[in-house]
Amino acid sequence: MFIDKSSLLLHNPAQLNYGVAVTDIDGDGAFELFVAGFGERNLVLKWQETGFVDIADATLADDGRRAIGVAAADLDGDGREEIYVLNTDAFAGRKQFGDRLFDWQDGIWQDLFSLPQNQDALNLTAGRSVAWVDRHGSGKYGCIVANYGGSMRLYELNEDGMLADVAPEAGINLKTGGRGLVAAPLVSERMDIFAANENGANFLFRNQGDGTFVEIAAIANLSDPYEHGRGIAVLDADGDGRFDLVYGNWEGPHRLYLQQEPSKFRESAPLAMAIPSRIRTVIAADFDNDGYDELFFNNIGQPNRLFGWRNGKWISLDTGDALEPSGLGTGAAVGDFDGDGRLELIIAHGESGAQPLSLYHVASNGASSSYSWLRVLPLTPYGAPARGAVVTLTTAERRQTKAIDAGSGYLCQMEPVAHFGLGTTTQIETVEVRWLDGATAKLVAPQPNQLIRVPHPNS
Repeated sequence: MFIDKSSLLLHNPAQLNYGVAVTDIDGDGAFELFVAGFGERNLVLKWQETGFVDIADATLADDGRRAIGVAAADLDGDGREEIYVLNTDAFAGRKQFGDRLFDWQDGIWQDLFSLPQNQDALNLTAGRSVAWVDRHGSGKYGCIVANYGGSMRLYELNEDGMLADVAPEAGINLKTGGRGLVAAPLVSERMDIFAANENGANFLFRNQGDGTFVEIAAIANLSDPYEHGRGIAVLDADGDGRFDLVYGNWEGPHRLYLQQEPSKFRESAPLAMAIPSRIRTVIAADFDNDGYDELFFNNIGQPNRLFGWRNGKWISLDTGDALEPSGLGTGAAVGDFDGDGRLELIIAHGESGAQPLSLYHVASNGASSSYSWLRVLPLTPYGAPARGAVVTLTTAERRQTKAIDAGSGYLCQMEPVAHFGLGTTTQIETVEVRWLDGATAKLVAPQPNQLIRVPHPNS
């Protein structure tokens, strides 16, 4: 399916890279790639007509630290996303390099953890993933950190404008071998949290509607206590309107949990998908615009895998150039950076050896080149991407439901856009957006092949 377009990465050093996040770094309305560098500079890759160039300033580059995870959302309601960068220099327990939380202030990027009033909140426990959650549905987000050998954290701004760990207040300050994290309206109308853990059971935190969570993984059949979770993706895998979970277990069977009734999941991974591997990132996205998501499994030191929904079942697909049998994959992300309506795939490498990034496009020949598409970007009342919002697209043939990504499992974060392939369909009946506060907006018969920004009704 994929063809190598890495030559478009005009600044692409061989180095130890980890997580990748998609956010608007420079405030121009387009999205860039933030790539976490381990012992090297972080990269900020911006599409500029003929290729991607690195626009990271010295603050964001943060050369020489130990960045592995990254995710972005609007912490303070200023309409721009802050960037949480997880630094980890130890396998577990206490670490030396604290995390960064970059905020755009007065024309420059400022690390909030470096401010004196936030020093006591600094995370000095080795972590593995970050995601953002709007637990109240207000349009302001807090950052969840999955620590390893320490309690989970949830950073928000308090009434004095200081960073505070509110994980105990929210009821998520559990301790385990934290690995992957996602936050989305999985089993409630607000943002819930699923955490894939190592050396212990997974967590599913159900939002109780008052800003607190209750852990229900065992009740939901998602505990999987004897495996070692990594990358996670959220999708409606069977088209029933409920969100399902697909995730990888490190050298263990991979999982596809279908939500057959509210808060009740059934493991349904076909044999080819479940085969163990050295898994890192898992991505659900419609790369070929046929109207059905593909599932991409990025491995380290082993061939990558690709699965597609064909004739009512998940089957293995030809990965093409993105097979990468010798790739040391550590992170991956998707987005449409060149504006052609087809998603690009970027893969980071590192950990056990320095390698450059890889960039892949879907081949432009064949049926997929003529397929239609629609991209929907919901906004918060403050004008930032509404991560966690749910978008449903309806045609005469079927409905597609997607959640705006707030942190994709292990170390990474996808673009904050609901990307819908339409296949040969050119008539869209409706697009409905549901925000986390319950507000909704309906678009009737929008034209395909465009990006639509949908403001919050109260903005």
